[in-house]
Amino acid sequence: MTRRLSGIAFWILLGLLIVANAIVMWHSLTVLRFWEDEAFNLTVPRNLVAGLGYASDGALSGSTLTPFDPRISTGPVVLLPVAGVLALGADPVIGARLVPLAYWVLLLIGLGVLGRRLAGRYGALIAVALPLAFNTADSVSPIQGPADLLGEIAAAALIVWALIVLPRRAWLAGLLLGLAVQAKLIALLALPAFAVALFLLTPIAPFRRRFGATLRRAILPLVLVAAPTVLMELIALVSLGFTGYARHVRALGGFLLSGGQHIEPTTVPQKLGTLAGSWFVPWWLAALAVLLAAVVVLWAALPGRRAEAGLGTLPRESQGADALPQPQRPRWWERDPQLLALGFGSAVGLLAFVGWWSQAAQLPLWVRHPAVGVFAFAPILAAIAVRAVVALWRRHGTSGAPGLRRATALAAALALAAVVSGGAVGDTVRATRTPAETLAQQRAAVAPLAEWVRENDVEWLAAKPWGGPVSSVVLTGAHLGLFDAPAMRRTPTLGYGTCTTGSPLAAANGIVICPAP
Repeated sequence: MTRRLSGIAFWILLGLLIVANAIVMWHSLTVLRFWEDEAFNLTVPRNLVAGLGYASDGALSGSTLTPFDPRISTGPVVLLPVAGVLALGADPVIGARLVPLAYWVLLLIGLGVLGRRLAGRYGALIAVALPLAFNTADSVSPIQGPADLLGEIAAAALIVWALIVLPRRAWLAGLLLGLAVQAKLIALLALPAFAVALFLLTPIAPFRRRFGATLRRAILPLVLVAAPTVLMELIALVSLGFTGYARHVRALGGFLLSGGQHIEPTTVPQKLGTLAGSWFVPWWLAALAVLLAAVVVLWAALPGRRAEAGLGTLPRESQGADALPQPQRPRWWERDPQLLALGFGSAVGLLAFVGWWSQAAQLPLWVRHPAVGVFAFAPILAAIAVRAVVALWRRHGTSGAPGLRRATALAAALALAAVVSGGAVGDTVRATRTPAETLAQQRAAVAPLAEWVRENDVEWLAAKPWGGPVSSVVLTGAHLGLFDAPAMRRTPTLGYGTCTTGSPLAAANGIVICPAP
């Protein structure tokens, strides 16, 4: 009877989770405003379809066509499929957003596969639900939703699928990780997680021998991790020539070292506080869930006394003097050879992303930076916590206080359930509300200006300043420049409000196209 009720509850919860995701996905695809980073990224596939090569409009690189623009941190694994969709005649915004949305579906399916492998169907449910609980929208540089034309979700999805195939096809895991790097360069921080996981998947042997075997197993995967990036860089070298490629490498290095931002330094406590508050539940509940999950995993991993280790319940003297010790039953985490690899690997991966972001004082308080690691690794750790809760609840024997043990397991289960359910509800409720500006409103506001651009064969518009005007320029169909770039001195400027350089060339709904200075 209990099993039947558990099955019914699972299917009801799964159905609700599917509905919640459908609402969030549709809202992200069709309702949320087309914001400036999406618009900036869209210039690459748009130029590619127009026959201008793999180049952005260079809004942050001098406002001229910029092949292999280092300021476009979303990579070809996302932008090339977008170009393919646009080449079929799809709406530029909706068509472009379909690609990251497909990666979101791949992410959820992959987390479901890993969650079920680690902790059964409820582990899968927790793993799939957790990404909804992570609130990346309330930031200056957000991920508004799963359909945003950005690379973080694609990178996380490819990392998850790399973990799925790692135990049997390490070479394929290496290739998938290499593709994740070409979705978002920051995905390279996942490499230590795969190194740890591959070491733990190598047959047990003395450390030196096991380490050597791991290195030998890692050669082909590492080559394939590098292959997509090497291919793109070779294409860039051929396209740009040696001098142009040298400038490209210097610009990329400067961007990576600075993070592309010039801000007041941030501190580790600020970063950790921002991350703790980036959930659809109170920060203290998220922190409590993490603490209790760590406690139950550590407690469940501790060896029990003889009675619960499978040594029998009879005293030693009653078994006879010559009785041999019964073999110890493997503990719950020893019975699954992949559990340690995925668990330690995911912990290292999450710490790599959060640790890098936290200590990088030049990076702002944007949870988008460690989001790849949170989306990919946190749900796996949550599924392992579910496995530990079940193991701790079912543990028999005399070690510890049974009441305290079960109370801890129950508290951890409730905290995890509160985070994922609260997150799913919070994200869904937000998706049912009309935002301050919708995509439809953006389109309607820009439509008269887009018509003016077409009628006057205007090729370039300079956005003033960076922000909403960037999206408006791209929606008009013109190439995107930035008002303060020398290349834009003789280019009309699009902004909000009034013109300071003469009468507007075109105006609609508070948006003006002003004459060049």
